[in-house]
Amino acid sequence: MLTETILAHPAERLTEDQRRHYFAQGYVALAGAIPPAWTGRLRAATRELVEQSRQCASSDEMFELEAGHSASTPRLHRVYSPQDHHPAFWEFICSEEMTALAADVVGPDVKFHHAKLNLKSARGSRGFAWHQDIQAWPHTDYSPVTIGVYIDGCDADQGPLAMVRGSHHGKLYSMYDEDGGFAVRIAPDEMTWLEDGMVDAPTGPAGTAVLLGCRTIHGSLRNQSDRDRPLLLVVYSSADSFAYTASPIASPRLGEIVRGRPARFASFDTRRCELPPDWAREGYGSPWRRQRAAEHASVSK
Repeated sequence: MLTETILAHPAERLTEDQRRHYFAQGYVALAGAIPPAWTGRLRAATRELVEQSRQCASSDEMFELEAGHSASTPRLHRVYSPQDHHPAFWEFICSEEMTALAADVVGPDVKFHHAKLNLKSARGSRGFAWHQDIQAWPHTDYSPVTIGVYIDGCDADQGPLAMVRGSHHGKLYSMYDEDGGFAVRIAPDEMTWLEDGMVDAPTGPAGTAVLLGCRTIHGSLRNQSDRDRPLLLVVYSSADSFAYTASPIASPRLGEIVRGRPARFASFDTRRCELPPDWAREGYGSPWRRQRAAEHASVSK
């Protein structure tokens, strides 16, 4: 669904100022938007998945492990598709709290695309370079939104999401490196225009939500604290927005309508979008490894 059509529907959860901020700046942060009853369930479910990861010796389709992970000291970057591994996550993804937020920025009919749980383990977990999301999973329009929920809250030293204000109005950058690898980052020499005053890295207590547009440039710094930073990231789109490449993060839930009705017609935004590799053929793998490979290739040239 295109922006003007979305805005023709009244907001349910966001204030008009919050919705205007989202469409003007490419994101909006809502401190404590998710109630404690939900964050408590998500926290307990996260603990169960971390316990399960103790049995894992190397990264796989479910767990992305940090350096130093062991059965005695589990350290995780990410859990892929947590909704497929614990029912609390799918219930939350389909909840009124989440789908109403999504509807305010994608329209009344809401489709699920994918989710991941980024743990960003304590004491030095790696950050994530500047990038845009939509090039990894192109859709027929640019309605997709990622809703990030800080399950335990997030302070400045934990590496919060950082967004470049208004960057969704600008160009889509290539996510490929000089050697043709899909690096999931914007080349540093393409970001020389960026100044500190253009960046916002909102923090907040448990249940703080960040709504992030799919074209917005964003990243995060290393977690320097002694606390993990669990962040659930859920991607929704308008029901009439259709992915036309395989999802990098597969799930049997992909494409389910979680609010409203299925679409009878597709929405199209004719602005071009770079295509990713064929994920169904080659697999997505670790985005952190992709970024490290691009860094090493750049240094070696």
